[in-house]
Amino acid sequence: MVTRPPVVVVLGHIDHGKTTTLDFIRKTKVVEKESGGITQHIGAYQIEEKGKKIAFIDTPGHEAFSAMRSRGAKIADIAVLVIDSCEGVKAQTKEAILDIKKVEIPTIVAFNKIDKPEANPEKVKGELAKEDILVESMGGKIPSVEISAKTGQGIPELLELILLVAEMENLKADPTKKGEGVVIESYLDHLRGPIATLLLTDGTLKSGDILATFSAFGKIKKLENFQGIPIEKALPSDPVIVIGFENVPKVGENFEIFPDLETAKNHLKIPEKKIPEVLEISPEQKVLNLILKTDVLGSAEAIEEVLKKIPQEKVILRILKSEVGEINESDLKLAKVGRALILGFRVKINPIAKMLMEREKIKILTFDIIYDLVEGVRKFMEKIMKPEEIRIDLGKVKTLAIFRTEKNRQIVGGKVIEGEVKKGVSIEIIRNEEVAGRGKLINLQQDKKDIDRVIKGGECGILYEGDIKIEEGDVLQIYVEEKRKGEL
Repeated sequence: MVTRPPVVVVLGHIDHGKTTTLDFIRKTKVVEKESGGITQHIGAYQIEEKGKKIAFIDTPGHEAFSAMRSRGAKIADIAVLVIDSCEGVKAQTKEAILDIKKVEIPTIVAFNKIDKPEANPEKVKGELAKEDILVESMGGKIPSVEISAKTGQGIPELLELILLVAEMENLKADPTKKGEGVVIESYLDHLRGPIATLLLTDGTLKSGDILATFSAFGKIKKLENFQGIPIEKALPSDPVIVIGFENVPKVGENFEIFPDLETAKNHLKIPEKKIPEVLEISPEQKVLNLILKTDVLGSAEAIEEVLKKIPQEKVILRILKSEVGEINESDLKLAKVGRALILGFRVKINPIAKMLMEREKIKILTFDIIYDLVEGVRKFMEKIMKPEEIRIDLGKVKTLAIFRTEKNRQIVGGKVIEGEVKKGVSIEIIRNEEVAGRGKLINLQQDKKDIDRVIKGGECGILYEGDIKIEEGDVLQIYVEEKRKGEL
């Protein structure tokens, strides 16, 4: 058994500086490649500090990724919780703390943005104490460090702390064993086929090895390190890119090495055919069918997770198909038959699909950022909802006299006993405390002059139109009906 490098997971709230911290550490620009600066996939990277290696898993911070993030925490040895020392503990900080507690891994707290004048790490330490995270300076056992991902202040101390915690954890592995580990990310490359980022937890992985997860198998044609440089073998705690899987493995699955392709194939678990869910739909509910196309499996999983959180009492979301890859003509054909909206996440629309889209007027929405996609779906759901009709009661009039009665019209006089009366509103006739009929208020007069409104206490003449005749002593409930845009 030999000592292996620690695998570190970086957690925290969006915009608190996780990616910037990692970016500073490994000096390779990741932030600029990402839309809106949010890391959309779990990536794994390795650095060297004082002759020792450290592997980092970069997990996305947006709430949509909690499933991926907690999985990220499960394969790590140490968690670094990055908190903005100006903003303090936020919703996703709490989520990250729950993930850490769930997997019980040693944690280091990094108070970021310490270079800002409004930074107040002491206040944040108090907020953390409420979440049962007690740092050493507050009498607890959790080490903490003040950093600035912008200037690099405190980064060497953070790396030193990581190596110190790793030493105390006494992380061991056996490089003579066959390689095993976890799928960190996977996607389909149009030129190179299925590609997977793997993290070795034990043993050695070599080019030519036959490996399998429960969903995919293959022979390693090419092994690359996290920077895409070809390598012959990988050791425990190494993140590697593998080309050679026959299909795209699922993110989060464990992989093992097998003696031959036949044995590897037998390791596969054929998923049980899901019986399609029978949706109980009430007449007032609408259904929005979706076709989801994403760049990588991790994105699809995260999007499906976050779409479930959209309220669906009024509009039900039904995913007809969820796949990795560009939007093609078969997606368009399905969208036409299933009257579906196509959602693309970081994918292109192929030329034939583009022509079909214009010809058949099929709606395709493409996005680069998860929460833009969610907002887009929400807006679309609200658009297809029936507008709600809302009744607003304005006032009441007590009928004092009937001046004239024609076929379906009357002129009556009364006193406003509540609220106000306006021209052009609706009238409900209340007789003996029951609704006797309804009609319209065509004109309103006071002192034989046309007027727009009369308030409580005023007397008025009303030109009424309706099938039911008003009688003396009736109370007229004055109201309007408004159509309001549907809300989820």
